[in-house]
Amino acid sequence: MATRKKLTAALLTAGIIATGGLAAANSVAAAGISGANQAREKALQKVPNAVVTDVDLERENGEQVYEVTLVKGTKKYEMTLRASDGKTLEYGWEKTAVAANRSRSLIGTEKCRQLALNKVKNGTITAISQKTDDGIDLYKVKMTAGKKRYTLEYHARTGALIECKWKLTAASATGSQNGDIGMEKAKQIALKEVPGAQVYKAEYDVDDGIGVYEIEVVKGNYEYEFKIEANSGTILERGKDFRD
Repeated sequence: MATRKKLTAALLTAGIIATGGLAAANSVAAAGISGANQAREKALQKVPNAVVTDVDLERENGEQVYEVTLVKGTKKYEMTLRASDGKTLEYGWEKTAVAANRSRSLIGTEKCRQLALNKVKNGTITAISQKTDDGIDLYKVKMTAGKKRYTLEYHARTGALIECKWKLTAASATGSQNGDIGMEKAKQIALKEVPGAQVYKAEYDVDDGIGVYEIEVVKGNYEYEFKIEANSGTILERGKDFRD
């Protein structure tokens, strides 16, 4: 009888351990995204009361991701969710109805710069450009802040933010422990190659899954371009052009 009790207790203990292990496994599995419905639910948690218009399973940099598109009011949202752990790799929105307001004057790049820095706290502006899209004058601002790269588009005549999106840097998205030299270090590397030059443009990009800094500097009548690997600081490409 005592032996039977010990055996029963042992089986119960094993069952509890097995159940706990199964629960833990299920918990780990639950963190990921196993299908379009889960991707839809996760996206709606970020944008409540929106309407999901599209869910696509894609493969980026060797990983499966879900690209989800939603609409809420006058905004269209897009996000990229990693299937393995549900992590948001990209997120953004844009206004779908914008008036040209061409009778108003341009706000200017300095005002746009202030708006962007107020929007993205502790951010660093890497580029500002002006363009016209569908008859609407815009300022496009590229920024970095922490582990994210931002692209903002402001109405050049009203100052209204009409598009905002961010993307995790390659190191952050993959969980790399190799670090990132940062934008300022990349600029220094480029300037060391062309002493006395000035930085004209600086951007972060992901090229074939590798984070790179694209730096343009000018000196005299020439423009120099460098593509620098973000993790190591190695110059991958360089170029030199005559300025008109």
